[in-house]
Amino acid sequence: MIERPFWQQRIEEAWSDAPIAWLCGVRRAGKTTLARALGDERSLYINCDLPAVEEMVRDPQLFYRSCEKPVVVFDEIHQLRDPARLLKIGADVFPKLRILATGSSTLAASRKFRDSLAGRKRLVHLLPVLLEELPAFGGASLTRRLLHGGLPPALMAEVKKPSFYREWLDSFFARDIQRLFGFRDVNRFNAFFEFCLRHSGGQFEQTKAASAVGITRPTIESHLRALEITHAVTLVRPFHGGGQNEIVRQPKTYAFDTGFVSWARGWEPLRPEDCGVLWEHVVLESLQARFTDQPLRYWRDKQGHEVDFVIARKRDEVHAVECKWNPSAFDGAALKVFRRSYPKGRNYVVTPSAETAYPKRLGDLEVTVCTPARVLA
Repeated sequence: MIERPFWQQRIEEAWSDAPIAWLCGVRRAGKTTLARALGDERSLYINCDLPAVEEMVRDPQLFYRSCEKPVVVFDEIHQLRDPARLLKIGADVFPKLRILATGSSTLAASRKFRDSLAGRKRLVHLLPVLLEELPAFGGASLTRRLLHGGLPPALMAEVKKPSFYREWLDSFFARDIQRLFGFRDVNRFNAFFEFCLRHSGGQFEQTKAASAVGITRPTIESHLRALEITHAVTLVRPFHGGGQNEIVRQPKTYAFDTGFVSWARGWEPLRPEDCGVLWEHVVLESLQARFTDQPLRYWRDKQGHEVDFVIARKRDEVHAVECKWNPSAFDGAALKVFRRSYPKGRNYVVTPSAETAYPKRLGDLEVTVCTPARVLA
């Protein structure tokens, strides 16, 4: 079993704040493996896909009272009839117990979770394999991570198999989308999802998407919301300070995994320009993993100057992150325009080649060239 200490620590940190850690993430991201890594000596593992589990937890108090382990794991808990009641009783009546609940979506995705469990849970969003985790996965190269993606079964496969990605889409619709949202038309939904994969990393235009896929704008909105809730797509909204020259509404969409983006676009083998687009996704995932309570934005003006990611941690301090596959290609023109309006904050050029972070000066602009893990470290 591959150890993933970064995520194991995140679960422990969640338990230090609340009795329930909700481990969410897309299908095949490794949630079950991570849950089982807690060990049989410490935890009681419950597979909620099994029909017998419903009867086992029918009386939650009796179930918890009979548990002799300090941790209970409910894998795929949304398969139960009333998961919110089960978790609420565990947190309220047995406060010393620690609960790990897993599912592909957030609690808000399912109509079964009418109780938000506010104050009782902390969210841990398991992302595809991070850059610094690659040595644990057979020493997979970054190029392999970009092409195959970060879902462990795909990353560890000897060759990239298109059937894996197609079967994943079908399973995702049947087990997550259809069950949680009640959508019926798999062809329309998958057509829209594949549209998002092909245009991942770009600005999202509802009218363009509706025309391309052949569905109405309200349907586009509901499908996009479902993809966002289930973590299949991330919406990065624009950062702005009220200036008339800035983009203020149009979000950018990023698909959850580089393997699916390269598959949908037919990118094999990868060219350098393909790697640049996919590298931006890997950087986003790293930032999401570390800045869990901080919304990530992008900045763009109406002349086309753009900063890949913006992190506003304080009122007057805005940090800028530019993603470059080749750091020598960075000229800083857009960043200089950005800093005229927002002069305070750190500047980062994030590249895979900078194992040791170093400063670089471009005129009056100073940037730190580094890997994703060194941003605001």
